Parts: sequence; C-alpha cells; structure tokens
Amino acid sequence: MIEIVDVWKKFDDHPVLEGLNLKIETGETIVILGRSGVGKSVLLKHIIGISKPDKGYIDVDGQRVSSLKGNKLTKATMNMGMLFQGAALFDSMNIEKNTGFYLKQHGDAKTGKKYTKAEIKERVDHALEMVDLQGVQNKMPSELSGGMRKRAGLARLIVYRPSYLLYDEPTTGLDPITAMQINELIVATQEELKATSIVVTHDIISSLFVADRLALHKDGKIAYINEPDAFLEIDDPIIAFLKKTISEDPRSFRRR
Repeated sequence: MIEIVDVWKKFDDHPVLEGLNLKIETGETIVILGRSGVGKSVLLKHIIGISKPDKGYIDVDGQRVSSLKGNKLTKATMNMGMLFQGAALFDSMNIEKNTGFYLKQHGDAKTGKKYTKAEIKERVDHALEMVDLQGVQNKMPSELSGGMRKRAGLARLIVYRPSYLLYDEPTTGLDPITAMQINELIVATQEELKATSIVVTHDIISSLFVADRLALHKDGKIAYINEPDAFLEIDDPIIAFLKKTISEDPRSFRRR
C-alpha cells in the first residue's frame, strides 16, 4: 500500500502539489488523470523517491520513503519500476543489454542474489516475449519505432518483476492501434506480476481500459477518485469534457 499524505511541492514560485492526499491499495491499477503540466509526473517521481516533498510524506508498505536517502532509499525502492514517457533506453546498448541491465547490476530485487548470464538471458527473452518483441535482442534503440521502444522500456521494467509499476504517459505520441497494444500490455503485465500499478495520463481511453480506479489531479490535489463508471458521472467540467470524447467504451475492446 502507498499512502501520500498532505504532500506539497513547488519549483521556484510555481506550486505543483498543494496538499495532495492519495491512498493506493495493494494490487490495484489506479490511473491519475489530469491536464498536461499539472504535476502528474512530479507525483510519480515523489513516489519512487527521485523527488522530495517540501512538506508532507509518502509511505510505501509502512516505510517513509520520502525521508530516505542514498542506499536506504535504493533498498526501499528496489521493488519499484518506472516506465518513463520516452522509454529512457540506453542509446549505446542493444535491446538485450538494455532489458537485462537491472538484473546484471542488482540481481534479484528481493534477495540480492546475483544472476548468471544464462539466467539473465532467459529472463530477458521471456520479458521481450511478453511484450511481443521476440528477435530484437541485437537491435539498437534507434532501430525501433516509437511503439517498439515503449514496449522495450516495458520489458526492461517487468524483467525483474517489481511489486510496484509506475507508468508516465505510456500512450503519449502513439497512434491509436499502438496505444491500445500498450494498454493491453499494461493489463497483461498486471495480471502476470500481480503488482500495484500507477498510471499517469491525459488519455481517457487508456484510463478506462486499464483502471480499477480513476483519480483527477486538479489544482495541485486529487480532486476526485472513484471506480470508472462512478467517476464518469462526477459533475466536473473536465470530466464532462473527457466523457464527450468517448465514442465507445474501450473496456468493450478487452480480450476475453
């Protein structure tokens, strides 16, 4: 479980998080919706410990990660992984080395046990198969399309099977078909790993497809949070606008 309590953050004189509160239950997929630039990605960076709040705190499984630094923070966030908006692959490494980087550096996230080369290769091959990227191990990131890079970034995330998966605008810049493939992978990954997933986006189609609960980030706070059907009925101009953009409920596209 993640508890975010009265978190404030500003950059220079620009407030981004203004007393934000949020509780994320273990095993759920929560989607945080909001306009571009309101601080959704900043919130993710606070959860994973990259940024620190000016005030307030963040607990992950009872541990106050917002107060930790150095090795203690690294140890506390070993079970977290983040898919950055641009995938953030290493340009100088092929896809196999990119995917296996964490395993080579850290070993097993829970035990610290080092993996052999054969074990790393087996796990990398399985992760790439999960995201339908078989056979690209020797390709460089520059040789992949935008959608393939997103999938490679997801493979690098899931290869060490973290307990918490953080997604920063996973469908931004993708065509509708590729975006839906990413949505399907988020759902499949959730089912495979039994993880807790946090997705930030402004894409209502993606949100409805993957979410157990939807939250609206507005004015530096979580203004509303509810299950999808109840969320869409909330009387708010942003939610009303998003609802109008839905021609067909994307949940009907889920594979049975």
